[in-house]
Amino acid sequence: MTAALPATRSWDSPWLRFAIRRTGRLLVSLWVLVTAAFLMIHLIPGDPVRAALGPTASVELVETRRAALGLNDPLWLQYLHYLGDLISGDMHSSMVSGLPVAQVIGDRLPATLELAVYAFVLAVVVAIPLGAGMAVLTRGGRRRPAELAFTSTSAVLAVIPEFLLAVGLVYFFGVQLGMLPVAGRDGFDSYILPVLSLAVGPAAVLARIMRVEMLTVFDADHIRTARAKRLPSWLITLRHALPNALTATITIGGLLLSSMVAGTVLAENVFAWPGLGSTIVHSILAKDYPVVQGIVLVYGLGVLVVNLAVDVLLAVLDPRSTIRES
Repeated sequence: MTAALPATRSWDSPWLRFAIRRTGRLLVSLWVLVTAAFLMIHLIPGDPVRAALGPTASVELVETRRAALGLNDPLWLQYLHYLGDLISGDMHSSMVSGLPVAQVIGDRLPATLELAVYAFVLAVVVAIPLGAGMAVLTRGGRRRPAELAFTSTSAVLAVIPEFLLAVGLVYFFGVQLGMLPVAGRDGFDSYILPVLSLAVGPAAVLARIMRVEMLTVFDADHIRTARAKRLPSWLITLRHALPNALTATITIGGLLLSSMVAGTVLAENVFAWPGLGSTIVHSILAKDYPVVQGIVLVYGLGVLVVNLAVDVLLAVLDPRSTIRES
C-alpha cells in the first residue's frame, strides 16, 4: 500500500509565514521608531525645558515643568510612562500653545495628506501611460530622437530637489506670470503649485522605470507567444505586458510615496501650507519638543504603513514571489 501523503498544515502555508514575517517586521520597526522619538528629547544637549522656556524663565518654573513632564524620573521609568501614554493615546501637550499634541496633529494632518496623496496620484497617472507609451514607441531601437529626449528630460527632472523646483514654480507662475497663488490653502488654485512641486520628480522616475520594465516584458516568452497567435498589439500591451511591468513600478511607487510624505516638509514651508511640515519646522525653532516628537511619530508611522501596503499589494499581484520568499 502506498502511504498517504500528509496533509498540508495550515500554519505552514506560505501566506501565513508571509503575514507573520511582515507583522513581526512592522512591530520591530514601530518599536525602533517609538524608541528613537523618546530618546530625541534626551539626546539634545542641555536642558530641553530650559531651552523651550527661554533663559529668562525662573528656576521654579523650569523645575515645575520638568516635574510635569516626568523628566526628573529615571530614564527607564520615563520610557515606560512614555509607552503607556502612547498606548492610551496621550501625546502630552505643546510647551508653547498648551494644546494637546494630538489636537495639533489632528488639525494639521489633513492638509499634509492632501498634498501627498494628490501628488502621488498625479505622478502615477502621468508616469504609467507615459512610460508604457514610450516603451511601445521606442521598442527595438526605433525613434532614437524621441528616446533620447525622453531619457534626458526625465533624468533632469528626477534630480531637481523639490525645494528648488518649488521656488522655481513660485517665481515663474506666481511672480512673473501672476497666474497662481503662491501661499496658503484656499481654493483649487492653491493646490496646483505645491502638488506639482512634489509630483514632477517622482513622475519622471516612475516613467523611466515603467519604460524599462515594459521593454523587458516585451522580450519575454509569453509576449512572443501572444504575437505568434496574431493577437492585436493593443491587447498584447494592455493585457499581457502592462500588468507584468507594474510590479517594479509599484515597489518604487511605494518608496516614492513615503518620500513624498517627508518631502511635504519643504514644500509646505515654501508655500506657507498649514500642514505638519510647516508645523514641525516652527516647533523645532520654538524648541517645542512634545510636538516634534508627535509629528516624527506620525511621519514614521506613515512610512511604515505605506511599506506594508506595498508588500501586501505585491504579494496579491504576484503570489509566486511571496511563496519563493517564504
